[in-house]
Amino acid sequence: MKWYLKAANQGNVSAQYNIGVMLYDGEGVAQNYTEAFNWMLKAANSGDSDAQNFVGTMYEEGQGVKQNYSEAYKWYLKAAEQGEQSAQNNLGGMLYKGQGVAQNYTEAFNWWLKAAEQGNANSQYHIGLMYYFGKVVKQDYTEASKWYLKAAEQGLHLAQYNIGVMYEYGRGIQQNYPEAYKWYLKAAKQGYALAQLNIGGMLFNGKGLKQNYKEAFNWWIKAADSGNADAQHNLGYMYENGFGVEKNIEQAVSWYKKGANKDDKCKEALKRLGY
Repeated sequence: MKWYLKAANQGNVSAQYNIGVMLYDGEGVAQNYTEAFNWMLKAANSGDSDAQNFVGTMYEEGQGVKQNYSEAYKWYLKAAEQGEQSAQNNLGGMLYKGQGVAQNYTEAFNWWLKAAEQGNANSQYHIGLMYYFGKVVKQDYTEASKWYLKAAEQGLHLAQYNIGVMYEYGRGIQQNYPEAYKWYLKAAKQGYALAQLNIGGMLFNGKGLKQNYKEAFNWWIKAADSGNADAQHNLGYMYENGFGVEKNIEQAVSWYKKGANKDDKCKEALKRLGY
């Protein structure tokens, strides 16, 4: 820190940026967002694209400075125009949501595409979504699958889940249950409840793999514990009918009640059971 500080005070941009990161992370020094912002701003004003993106993030999140979406957009744009992919991704998000700038889906797509082509997983995922739903581009499941797969291969759980759906239902890609299961499993292991729900469904129904009620139960309970109402209904159904567990109406009712606020199937099950 001592040598970074000496260099930073002499105007060394890399040192200013590194001090900002250390203060932000609390690495070797007490965490201090305000001081981190001040040093990042120095580097950003000197044209450092990483610092500009960092300053944008701190404005967007209100860390070390009052939250200001317009300022966040301004700094993201400076970095994005220099080709900084994280800033391009962030800029796409602000344009899509209309934060700090007028909402513009076309511009959001354009910036996400720039970042996606540089390998940014979040942008690849968003480009996939826009192709899937036909937002500012013609709906194209094949293109959606292509971009989901790129992001999924980088470990993004949302993309892993989505490419799993594409494989399961053959949307834009040849239907392949083992591939669907593989990608659901990757997302499920990251704690994504929808993937856990779908894995449970494939195991319960023996869809592309050997039927296994106990494994289905294990995945559904993970999703249910995260608050997924469909999984809560499914657990109630398993307890009600004795699939993979000993039949237990009390447990069934308990799970149905947990899901009743969000899921009509749970309400119907409770009514059927007299509750």
